[in-house]
Amino acid sequence: MPSRRTPSTGFDALARRALAEDRASRDRTTRFVLDRPAVAEGRVVAQGSGVLSGVGAARAVARAQGLVVTSALRDGSRVRPGTVVLRLRGDVRRILSAERTLLNFLMHASGVATETRRAVDAARGARRPLEVWATRKTLPGLRDLEKAAVVHGGGRPHRRDLSDAVLIKNNHLAVVPLAEAVVRARARARAGERVQVEVRSRTEAVAAARAGADALLLDNLSPRGARAVVRSLERAGLRRGRWVELSGGITPDRVAAYRSVGADAVSLGGITHSAPALPFHLVLVSPTA
Repeated sequence: MPSRRTPSTGFDALARRALAEDRASRDRTTRFVLDRPAVAEGRVVAQGSGVLSGVGAARAVARAQGLVVTSALRDGSRVRPGTVVLRLRGDVRRILSAERTLLNFLMHASGVATETRRAVDAARGARRPLEVWATRKTLPGLRDLEKAAVVHGGGRPHRRDLSDAVLIKNNHLAVVPLAEAVVRARARARAGERVQVEVRSRTEAVAAARAGADALLLDNLSPRGARAVVRSLERAGLRRGRWVELSGGITPDRVAAYRSVGADAVSLGGITHSAPALPFHLVLVSPTA
């Protein structure tokens, strides 16, 4: 089975980079309008329904700005319009300068978690458990945030990076024949490490399994085509103990169509790179001198 390594939860460096990108320390409007310190509470409020994620990154933004998070819901919580997901306290000028960065993390991560939950819900009822996995199709610099959000939505992170697992893809096979590629990978893989091969037909799937692949990635196949591949593996006595993953153009709306295929997992790039943001806004409460 491919890697299940848990994504990193250390977001301090990411928060600092994001604040620097927005030049939070040079917020001219706030400097011009507020010329002295004033303590206030900021409340982050959901404006839509979905699954919360990005609280770790939001906390990191608050730390970087010298703000205190006084309460926060847990990542993975269900939210709806009006839900207060986080409260922070400190200098109102620092809250205002951090507002957009903090909300950006929450909106994007919660969008990923919400899309993942949609896919997980659609996968229920399969004849064998069908897991929802992420891919490496992530926005540059935001991989750990997005992979963590997938977990918060009930999915699996899959490979974090190229060092995390062995997956022989179509472009590898354009250079090295399938059986030879599997033999080479098997000879160099760590003890107990699985070797996965991307295949696009029954012939390729059976050949990869016979060559020693532990896991197969069925790429860009229709539900009928994927089911035909699984049946071919079953008839050849090659299905038992072998991980079968589906990928390629599958959206949360299409997951249900693949439930009867007989695969172990479905991986969706869209839940990370194209998830609609879940909206939040920040409300300031009772500034004091």
